[in-house]
Amino acid sequence: MPSKETVQRQRAFGGALGVLVLAFGLTYHFFPEIFHVSPEEVANPPSPATRLTRAATAGAGNVQPTAQDELNAGPPLTLAPTAVIAARLSRSNVHLPEQLTADPPAIRALIERANKAFLAGHIAGDKSSAAALYEQAVKLKPDSRAAVQGLDQVRTHLIAEITQDIAIGDSEAAGTLLEYLKVMPNTATDIPPLEASMKTLITVRPMLAKAADLLQQGKGEKPSGDDALDLYRQVQKLDPENTVASEGILQVQRMVLDRALAAVAQNDFAGAEAAITEAQTIQPGSPQLQDVRTQVDNIRQQRAVGVLAQARSALDAGNLALAKQLAGQAQSISPQLEGLDAFEVQLTNARLYASYKPGQVFTDRFVDMNGQSPTMLVVPTGSFMMGAPDGEPGRTDVQIPQHEITISKGVALSQTDVTVGQFREFVRASGYKPESVGNGSSVYDERTGVMRDDSGATWDDDYAGHSAANDLPVVNISWNDANAYAQWLSQRTGKKYRLPSEAEFEYALRAGSTTRYWWGSGTPKSKVENLTGSFDRSPSGRRWSHAFQGYGDGYWGPAPVMSFAPNAFGLYDMDGNVSEWMTDCWHDNYIRAPVDGSAWVNPGCSVRVVRGGSWGSSPEQANSAYRQGADASVRSGRVGFRILREL
Repeated sequence: MPSKETVQRQRAFGGALGVLVLAFGLTYHFFPEIFHVSPEEVANPPSPATRLTRAATAGAGNVQPTAQDELNAGPPLTLAPTAVIAARLSRSNVHLPEQLTADPPAIRALIERANKAFLAGHIAGDKSSAAALYEQAVKLKPDSRAAVQGLDQVRTHLIAEITQDIAIGDSEAAGTLLEYLKVMPNTATDIPPLEASMKTLITVRPMLAKAADLLQQGKGEKPSGDDALDLYRQVQKLDPENTVASEGILQVQRMVLDRALAAVAQNDFAGAEAAITEAQTIQPGSPQLQDVRTQVDNIRQQRAVGVLAQARSALDAGNLALAKQLAGQAQSISPQLEGLDAFEVQLTNARLYASYKPGQVFTDRFVDMNGQSPTMLVVPTGSFMMGAPDGEPGRTDVQIPQHEITISKGVALSQTDVTVGQFREFVRASGYKPESVGNGSSVYDERTGVMRDDSGATWDDDYAGHSAANDLPVVNISWNDANAYAQWLSQRTGKKYRLPSEAEFEYALRAGSTTRYWWGSGTPKSKVENLTGSFDRSPSGRRWSHAFQGYGDGYWGPAPVMSFAPNAFGLYDMDGNVSEWMTDCWHDNYIRAPVDGSAWVNPGCSVRVVRGGSWGSSPEQANSAYRQGADASVRSGRVGFRILREL
C-alpha cells in the first residue's frame, strides 16, 4: 500500500491538474473567443492531445464541471483524478448568495490565498488551509460568491479524497479527512454515507489482508472455503464497489489462466480447457480471459495442424498405424480441425484400398518393359447375401444355402473381360503357349446352331472359329491359360493379380442389388448386357428357343467390350457377353463355404467354377446366383475371364 506522503503528493498533483483542466474546459466552452477559436472549431473540437496541451497553460479558478466533462471523466470513478471525482460529486444546486457589493481588496486577498493553498494541495487542517481561508472570507463577507463557491469546492474535494482513501483501504487518511469535513458548514448530509463506508472498510480490511496473504501463498481458488477468491466474494457482498476486491478477483483469475497456458505448453489441452472453464466462472467475459482463450485456441490450432501434417507424412510413407495414431491426436487437440474428415477418408482408403478410392479407375505400368495392365476399377467393401433365396425362379441345389459374405478388404477388378488384344500381348511377350493351340476349342456352328469341337480353333479366334478383333473378349481360354495371364501380370507390375473368387465375383456382379439379375427381376428395359433376346438373330436368321422375351441387343456372339451399360459398381459385361473363370474349385453347394470372400480351393482340384451369363446363356443361366463347374482344361467360345488385383 502506498505511503501517506506518496498519496498526498499524488493528490496534490492530480488535484492541481484536474482544476486546470476543468477551468480551461468551462472557459473554453462558454468563451471560445478568448482563445481565438471559431464556432466551427467549437462544433468540431480538437483532439485530446491538443486540449491537454492548451490546458497546461490555463489558470486556476473556482469552476463547476459541465455535463460533457463528467461523461469524459471515464470509469472507474475511484481511480479518476481527485478533481474529476470532486466535479462529479459537486452539488449542482449549491446556493450562491446574491452579491450586493464587490469583494473588497482584503476579501479578494483572502480568496487569492485560498486559491493558492487549494492548488498547492493544502486543503484543510489549519488556519492557512484553503478551507480555513475560504471560511474566513465568508464570515467577513457572507455575500461573496467566490468565497462561497470556493468553500463548496473544498467540500467536494474532501469528499473525493475520502472516497478514494476508502477505495484503496486507507482508513487512517480517510478518517483524518472526515474529521476536517465534519467541522465545515453545510456538510451534515455528506457525513453519514461516508461514515457508513468507513465502517464497511474497517470490517473488510482484515478480510482483504487475509485474502492477499492467501493469494501470495498460491491459494487463489483452492482449497474451497479457505481461499482468496471466497474472501474477495465476501468483501464484494459487503462493499460491491470495493476496487481492491475486484482487482483481487482478477488476480485469482490470472492464476487460473496461467495454469491454462502452462497446460498448453505441455500439450495438455484438456487441462487448459478445464482451467479456462474454471476462469470463466470467476470473472465471465474479462479481457484477460478472452485474451488467454484466443492464445489457447491459436496454439491448439497450430499444434493440431502440425500433428495432422505428421499424420499425412506417415500415411505417405505407408505407416498406417502411426498415421491413425497421429490423426487421433490431432482430433483430440482440435475436434473441428479443418481437413480432418478428409484425412480420415484417406486413411480408410489407404487401409481398405491402398490409398485408392472406391470406383477409382487405374492401370499399373510394367516395371521391366513397355506396357500396362488392363484398366482396373476399385470395388468398395461391404457385405451381401450369396446364393439364391428361397422361392427364386430357377433356384437349384448348387446355389444354396444362401449365406452372408463380408468383403472387408478392397480389391480391383478389370473393368471389362480381358480382350484378344491384351491376351495377344501376353502371348507375344511371354512366349506362353495357350492350351487351345494344337488342341482346338469348342465353337459355335452356325449350320446346326450348337457348339462343336474344332481342333483348329485357338484363343486368337472368335466364338465361331474366325479371326477375332482386338476389342472382343478373348474366348477359347482354359482356366490354366487365364491363371497364367494373371501370374504374368503380377511379374510385370510387381502387384498381386489373380482370378477373382466366386464370392468376390457375385458381390461385384450384384453391385448392391438383391434381385434375380443386377438390373432387376426380369427382362431388361434397356440394353444392359449382351444376352439371349427374342429379338436377336444369327447371321443365317436363327433365333433363340429360350430367351428374354421382347429383348434384343443386336449381337449373336460376343460384342466388343464396353458396348453396354455398366452395373452400379461401374463394371461392364458382368452378366453377359462371355462367362468367366473363377479361382475356386467346384463344390456342389455352399455348405462350409468361406464367409470372408476368399476362394474355396482344394489342393489338386481339376474342376473350377465358371460364373456369369454369356451371349448364349438362357435367362436361368444369367441369374446372379447361377454357377457351374468345368474342367480347368476346357476351352469354349462362350467362356473368357477377367482379372482381380489385390490392394
